Amino acid sequence: MTGPAMAKPPAPSSRLLPRTLLWQTFALLALMLVLAFVAWSQMVRHFEQAPRARDLAQTVSSIVNLTRTALINADAGRRLELLIDMTALEGIRVYPSDPADRLEALPDTRAMHLLTSEIRRHLGPQTRFAGSWEELQGFWISFRLDPADREEYWVMLPRERVQRPQALEWLGWAAAIMLLSLVGAYLIVFRIGRPLRRIAQAAQVVGQGRHPAPLPEQGPGEIAEVATAFNQMAGDLARLESDRAVILAGVSHDLRTPLARLRLGVEMSGAPDDDVRAMVSDIEEMDRVIGQFVDYGRNDLSPPEAVALPALIEDVAASYRLHGLAIECTVPPEAEVRVRPLSLRRALRNLIDNAERYGPVTQTLQLSVQPQGGMWQIALRDEGPGIPETEMENMKRPFARLDAARGNTQGAGLGLAIVDRVARAHDGRFELANHPQGGLVASITLPSATAKPIQSG
Repeated sequence: MTGPAMAKPPAPSSRLLPRTLLWQTFALLALMLVLAFVAWSQMVRHFEQAPRARDLAQTVSSIVNLTRTALINADAGRRLELLIDMTALEGIRVYPSDPADRLEALPDTRAMHLLTSEIRRHLGPQTRFAGSWEELQGFWISFRLDPADREEYWVMLPRERVQRPQALEWLGWAAAIMLLSLVGAYLIVFRIGRPLRRIAQAAQVVGQGRHPAPLPEQGPGEIAEVATAFNQMAGDLARLESDRAVILAGVSHDLRTPLARLRLGVEMSGAPDDDVRAMVSDIEEMDRVIGQFVDYGRNDLSPPEAVALPALIEDVAASYRLHGLAIECTVPPEAEVRVRPLSLRRALRNLIDNAERYGPVTQTLQLSVQPQGGMWQIALRDEGPGIPETEMENMKRPFARLDAARGNTQGAGLGLAIVDRVARAHDGRFELANHPQGGLVASITLPSATAKPIQSG
C-alpha cells in the first residue's frame, strides 16, 4: 500500500537523528561549534605551550638566581630577616634540603615537562622539582649557593604563578561560551523553522481540501517570498474549487433533468416491458455514472465531527436490505470516529455498490468494525472473484476497472477512487485484500473520535 500508513519504517540508526529542518540545522551548528572548539584548544595546546614554557622557565630561573645571589651577598646575621621578607612580600619560601624530606612529584603533563626541561637548561641538570615539600603545596625548585657546594636548598613559588588555570575552570568557561553560541544558533534556526512549519501546516490543510488562513508575508526575504507565493497558490486553488463546484452543479442539473424526462418518456411509450426495463436500466446506469463524477469532484468542506458507527452503518445497510441485498453487520457499540458524515456515507455506499455489482446475487455481505491501534477499521467482505494482488493499487485510481477479474463493465470506475479520497481526507487509509476463503475485503481505517487508546477484544 502507498501513503503514510504503509511507509517504510526508518532504519534504527536514522531514528537517533533529528528529522525536522529546525533540529537538523541546530545539530549541525552545534557539531560545528564543538569541532571548532576542539580544534582551537588543540592548536592552542600545540603552539602556545612551548613559548609559554620558555617564558616561565626564564622567569623562574631569574627568581632562583636572584634568590641565590641575595642569600650569598646578604650578611649572615640578616639572612633570616631576608627570608621572612621574601616570604611576606613575594610569596617565595626558601628551606634547606634534607634527605628525609617528604616530597610529592609535579603533575605529569606535557606542559610541566616542557617547563622543567627549560628550567634545567638554565639552572643545570642537577635541578630537582617537587609539587609538595613537607605537605606544603607549591612549585618547588632545588638550588645550590655554589655549584661545588654539597648543601642544597629548596625555593618555593606559588603554584598559580607557573601553572595554568584548572581544567575545570577552562571547561566551565568553554561550556558557558558554547551555551551562548547554541542559544544564538537556536534563535537563528527557530526564526527560519517557524514560518516553514506554518507553510507545512497550511499545505496539509490544502491537501485535505480546505482553505487555510493567509500566511504572514514577513520575516527573511526568502521566507516572505515563499509565503507570498503560497498565499497566491492557495487563492488560485480556492477560485478553481469554487468554479469546479459551479460546473459540477450545472452538469448534474443539465444532464439529469433530460435523463428524468427520457425515463418518463420511455415508461409511457407503450413499448414491450422487456425493452422498457432495459432502457430504464441504461438510464439509471447513466444517472449513476453522473453521480459518481459529481461525487468524485465534490469536496465536503464541513468540519469533521464525532460519529457513532453503529447507527450510521445500520442506517446505510437498512436501505440496501429493502432492495433485497443481504448484509450482516458486526459493530461494537463504542465504535466512534471523527469524520464528515455525508462523506463516510458516500464511501460506504460506493463499497456496497461495488460489492453488489461484482458479487453473486445470492451473496451475503459481511460488514464489520474492529479496533486497530488508535483507529477503527470498517471492513466489507463480498463473495465475488476477488482481485489479483498486482492490481490492488491500480483499482484505487480513477476510471480503473478490472473487467477480466470482475466480469462487469458497468460504472465509470470512480467508486473505489472516491472511497480512497474520502479515507485520505480524514487522515485514514483505504485498503483492498483478498480473503483466504474467497471474496474481496475492502476496508476503511479512520481515526477514533476519543483520545483514549482503543482496547481490542
